[in-house]
Amino acid sequence: MANIKKAKAKAKTDEEILQEIVKKRQQTQDSLTEDSFVNYQHNIGVGSDNPLSTATYGFNPITRNRTLLEWIYRGSWIAGKLVDSIAEDMTRAGAIIVDEIKPGDIARIDEDVVRLKIWDKISDGIKWGRLYGGGLVVLLIDGQKLSDPFNPERISKGQFKGLLDMDRWMVEPSLNDLVTEIGPDLGMPRYYKVNSFSPAFIGMKIHYSRIIRFEGITLPYWQRVMENLWGLSIIERLYDRLIAFDSATSGASQLVYKAYIRNYKIKNLRQIIATGGDALKGLTNMVDMMRRYQGIEGMTLIDSEDDYSSDSHGSFGGLSDILVRFMEQCSGAEQIPLVRLFGQSPSGFNTGDTDLRNYYDTIDQRRQNELLSPVTQIYKLIAASNGIEISDGFAIEFGSLWQMTDDEKSSIASSNASTITSVEESGLISKET
Repeated sequence: MANIKKAKAKAKTDEEILQEIVKKRQQTQDSLTEDSFVNYQHNIGVGSDNPLSTATYGFNPITRNRTLLEWIYRGSWIAGKLVDSIAEDMTRAGAIIVDEIKPGDIARIDEDVVRLKIWDKISDGIKWGRLYGGGLVVLLIDGQKLSDPFNPERISKGQFKGLLDMDRWMVEPSLNDLVTEIGPDLGMPRYYKVNSFSPAFIGMKIHYSRIIRFEGITLPYWQRVMENLWGLSIIERLYDRLIAFDSATSGASQLVYKAYIRNYKIKNLRQIIATGGDALKGLTNMVDMMRRYQGIEGMTLIDSEDDYSSDSHGSFGGLSDILVRFMEQCSGAEQIPLVRLFGQSPSGFNTGDTDLRNYYDTIDQRRQNELLSPVTQIYKLIAASNGIEISDGFAIEFGSLWQMTDDEKSSIASSNASTITSVEESGLISKET
């Protein structure tokens, strides 16, 4: 009797211990999920016992896999457009000089911009930055050492030869020799040593002041350290969505081959297959002959004891909605509207003009942040190389991405002519200006 009482007392104690453990666990979970909704009774919310609590994010650093990125860029048209579209739109409108320079001098500068393919090289640099996570454009100054700091005051006539675009895999940044001068390049590599796989300047060191650097996606510091102070390829964030999109489109095309499913029942089929030989060969020839002559005017000939049926699967409803959702995910990831990325106008009464205008505003902001300073410097180099004197207030403006209609151009031209005439008549500007 005493042993039974002791066992009950022990069981009660164990139950109390279990309740205390559960209570402590719930208190711990509550403390960890105070900023989100959780219902432990119904296993709702992250932190409770449901599939959401086991979900996490993995590490798939394909930015470091140059070959895979190149396969994706070459083999996937959507990946190619995601990489190229932003770069091409940032450079396709060019720039306009707004300083008071003689029209003939402006024409000479613009001619050199075209001749030296300045915008094409900048576009390629942006593309490789987006594809590989790092790209750069080198200023080609004849007669100067690439390892010396760049001094724009030392440019003489005919010395500027254009640009050379390179990607992160062509150079090795000096990770142990970083920029210490206070400025936007503080903490970045001071030199970039060209490796043996590059098309030019093999083995040379390039000073950071002689390059324009591009990154796909800027990373936080410790992740930048893991990538040798480069950025992230845009493909890495999109990888799973690209796989989903291509899988969906390939799967949809495969359904076309499965639109008709034919069933042909043959007596003693297992025995024929097991026996093989002439019996199996004859069966194979018969089925192949049947397949050849099936069609709108064809006829299927079978034995009286055979049973043949055909099921058609002509419904593909819902596939277009799935594909559109994957398209929207790819489009939203890079903030490129469907009308630009896929050439597909939105449904309904919306023509897509609003989406394009918002997109162009985003592109213009990127041009101001990433290209205004280096492109202004390039235009100054072209002017100096042509012996053209410019003022300290020399500036450029990027061309408009939005293409105006003839009526809009006429209205603006009329307004500009009226404004210029009134300003000239008031004496604020000269006739030459």
